[in-house]
Amino acid sequence: MSRWAASTVRAAVLSLVVGVLATFSLGAPARADNPVTPGDFTGYGFDQCLAPTGKVMNQWLKHSPFFAVGIYISGDSRACRNQPNLTPRWITSQLERGWRLLPITLGPQASCQPRFPRYGDDETIRPKRGKYGRYGAARRQGTAEATKSVGAATDLGIVPGSTLWYDLEGFDSSNTDCRESALAFLSAWTTQIHALGYVSGVYSSAGSGLAALDNARVNRPDAFDQPDQIWIARWDGVANTSTSYLREDGWRPHARIKQYQGGHDETWGNAKINIDRNYLDVGKGSWAAREVHCKGVIISHPNYLPLKPATADRTPDPGLVQSLQCLLKEHGMYAGKVNGVYNKATVAAANSWQTAHDMKASTTWGRRNWMTLLIDGRHPVLKLGSAGPEVRRVQRTLNAASGKAGLAVSGVFNSATQSALRSWQDRVGDDVDGIVGPETWQALSAARRWG
Repeated sequence: MSRWAASTVRAAVLSLVVGVLATFSLGAPARADNPVTPGDFTGYGFDQCLAPTGKVMNQWLKHSPFFAVGIYISGDSRACRNQPNLTPRWITSQLERGWRLLPITLGPQASCQPRFPRYGDDETIRPKRGKYGRYGAARRQGTAEATKSVGAATDLGIVPGSTLWYDLEGFDSSNTDCRESALAFLSAWTTQIHALGYVSGVYSSAGSGLAALDNARVNRPDAFDQPDQIWIARWDGVANTSTSYLREDGWRPHARIKQYQGGHDETWGNAKINIDRNYLDVGKGSWAAREVHCKGVIISHPNYLPLKPATADRTPDPGLVQSLQCLLKEHGMYAGKVNGVYNKATVAAANSWQTAHDMKASTTWGRRNWMTLLIDGRHPVLKLGSAGPEVRRVQRTLNAASGKAGLAVSGVFNSATQSALRSWQDRVGDDVDGIVGPETWQALSAARRWG
C-alpha cells in the first residue's frame, strides 16, 4: 500500500471512530460536514489564550477587522488548559458565521526553553540523540502529540484537511541538542498530522524555531519533514507575512501567517479582549470562483446608468439592458429573450420588480432600481478578506449607487472595495467601518445613495 493510500485509510478509520464516540457523548456531537479551516484566506486575525464566548465572537464579527481566530485545543503546556467555551457547538457556530479557525497545540517545548515545564507534570522535548543520532525519543513525542491533537480536533468537529498548528515557543537555537531535538519533534509531528489527514502548521519565533526550520529546509532538505504552513511570531507592527529572519522563497505562495503585534487590549462592539494581532495569507489566498450568468451575459459594470425607452436619437445601452434582462430572468420575473432590447416585455418585468420592492413602477429603470436588484440575496458579514458571490453583489451595488466607485467586480473584498464602501457609508450616514454588517446590508437593500 502506498504512503498516501495508507494515510487515507488511517484518516478514514480515525474519522469513523470519532463519529462513533460522538454518538454516545453528551451535548451536541461534532459536525462532520463543517468546512475545512482556515481554507483560502488573506486578511486579519487574532489569537487569545481563552476562546471567547459566542456572544463576544458575534460582536467582534460585526465590528472588528478580524475574520480568523487562534484557539488552543490541545497540549499539556498551554496556559489555558480549561477551555469552557470550546465545544463542538461553538466550533460549528463560528464556522457557519464565516470565522476562520486556527487550532493550536502547545505541548512539549524545547529542552532549553527556561519557562517550561510550566506545571511540573508537562513534558519537555527529550534532547537525547539516541543510538542512531536521530533523536528518536523526541520523534516519538512528536508523533504522540500529533495523534492527541487530531483526537482533540475531531472531537470538536475540526475536519480533515484543516490546518493544525503546533506552538513551539522561542528557544536558544545555538544549543545543538535542543535545536535538533526540536526539529526532530516537529518533523514527526508533521508526518503524523499528514498520516491522519490534516495539514501541518508550526508557530514559532522568527529568530529561533522558524529560522531553524528555514535553515533546515534549504541546507538539509531531506533531514526533516517540513510543515505545510508557518506562523511567524515577529512583533514588528507590520501587517504582512515577511520578516528578515526568513528567506522569501519558503512557504510561498499563501502558506504564511505573521503575528505582528503582541498582547494588548482591543474593544469591538463593547467587548474587550487581550489579543495578539495576526495577518494571514493561506490556502489560495482570498479568491472568488468565476461566475457565469445567462450563458455568458456580462452583468458586472463599472457604472449602471439609468435605462429609458428608445427615442429617435437615443438607444438604451444594449449591454446594460442585457444585464437587466438576465438578472430579472434569474429572479424569475422575466421570460423573454436576453437580447439587449429595452422592449415592452422588459419594462413589464422591471415594473413587477419595482412594485414588489415598494418603488414606483416606471418606464425608467434608475440607479435605485439597479441597487435593489444587484444587492438581492444572502446577507453574511463581509469585510477585508471576504470572497465570493456576496462580495460581487456589494461591488456591483456600490458601482450603481453613484457611478463614482468604478470598482472592478472581482468577488474579493480588497482595499479598493473597503475604501469605496467607507466612502458610501460616510455619504449616506452609516457607521464608517468598512464592514458589510446587518445595518449596511439594510441600507444597501433600501438603495440609499447620493449624487
